[in-house]
Amino acid sequence: MSESSKPLPLLEYPRPSVAVDTAALTVDAGQLKVLLVRRREEHRTGEWALPGTFLRERETLAAAVLRSLRDKAGIEGRVPQQLHVFDDPDRDDRGWTLSVAHVDAVPYVELEKPLQSDYVRLASVTADAELIAGLPYGHAEMVLLAANRLRQDYVQTPDPAGLLPKPFTLKELRDLHEAVAGRPLMRDTFRRLMEPQLVGTGQMSDGTRGRPSRLWRRGH
Repeated sequence: MSESSKPLPLLEYPRPSVAVDTAALTVDAGQLKVLLVRRREEHRTGEWALPGTFLRERETLAAAVLRSLRDKAGIEGRVPQQLHVFDDPDRDDRGWTLSVAHVDAVPYVELEKPLQSDYVRLASVTADAELIAGLPYGHAEMVLLAANRLRQDYVQTPDPAGLLPKPFTLKELRDLHEAVAGRPLMRDTFRRLMEPQLVGTGQMSDGTRGRPSRLWRRGH
């Protein structure tokens, strides 16, 4: 092999920093919401953003995601999924950075403790559109892509992310799906689609929110 055709050592190639960011979605008060954390960096103190971090040497992406959720949002025990790689060279004003965005749907009950912190909050994907549009590092695009991914997951399948406590009524299930979709759903059409995928528990709701109704759980 000639000198000119030898491959360059890896250190000879320009390399970007690699970051991970996670859109942790939940349903609260009838709305699809995303978890935000308050930035503590000197030049961005007080600014809201998705929980994220830079990849450390010899660290996996999955480990970095779990570390960022734990350290910045107080969330543990989750398994976020990769969403998309954001590689616009100008997306981060700190330098050339690739971000491997992740998404996770988290039951609200698991966020109650983290939300007690002044550095953690929820933002409605629709009602807080102005706040989300102003997020740094292209996080607004990540939130919208994550929300669309979750909405697609919920079109045909009853609560695939397990956001609803079990067991549940059909109305509770429809309310959840409407919150994820961001629009009303036809009651009878929804029932015909979802009921064959559910298993009755043989129990009834206690009727504290209207007439007693059949309780269901998701089928296998």
